[in-house]
Amino acid sequence: MNITLTNAGKKYGRNWIFRNFSHPFVAGKRYVTIGPNGSGKSTLLKIVSGGATLSEGNIEFTNGGKALKPEDVFTHVSIAAPWLDIPEEYTLEEIIIFHTQFKILQKNISVKEAIKIMEMEHTRDKHYRNFSSGMKQRVKLGLAILSDTPLLLLDEPVTALDAKAVKWYQDMIAQYAMNRTIIVFSNNREEEFGFCEERVELKTQ
Repeated sequence: MNITLTNAGKKYGRNWIFRNFSHPFVAGKRYVTIGPNGSGKSTLLKIVSGGATLSEGNIEFTNGGKALKPEDVFTHVSIAAPWLDIPEEYTLEEIIIFHTQFKILQKNISVKEAIKIMEMEHTRDKHYRNFSSGMKQRVKLGLAILSDTPLLLLDEPVTALDAKAVKWYQDMIAQYAMNRTIIVFSNNREEEFGFCEERVELKTQ
């Protein structure tokens, strides 16, 4: 998927989150968007996922040479972010079944196989509300990376992950995501984006 932002800006009330941002995100390329807290990384993620609109400027989406409307982008994107909610009362198996009603998994991966790939067989029937923060993040990453979508958006993906889980995340990217458009949103933690090809800077207003 290609995404092109031109003179893009977003504000809430009278406060600008970012302005005059122009950048092309090219299909199949891997990016990291760097910026301090408050620079608008999560806001930009919501905009490039079609979940929020710009206050000024323009954004264009194309997939396979065809233009996409912002409201249709959600079918082509997978997101892992700390602020995304997952039903707390669901077990891991139920979460994956629910997820696959909206996004199919790559290579016809089954629910059982997905749980194994996430290395979470021991939590198959455990309710999400009882997961540790690291386990919750592993679920979010696993669902996003395994989904069959051309665009993958990762907001601070190693949040709450220990060293072993960070290695798992990096291996997951290498095996399941290197042919996709990836945009990582990071506070500059290199273990999050070592696979990225281009660095994009966001600055606070």
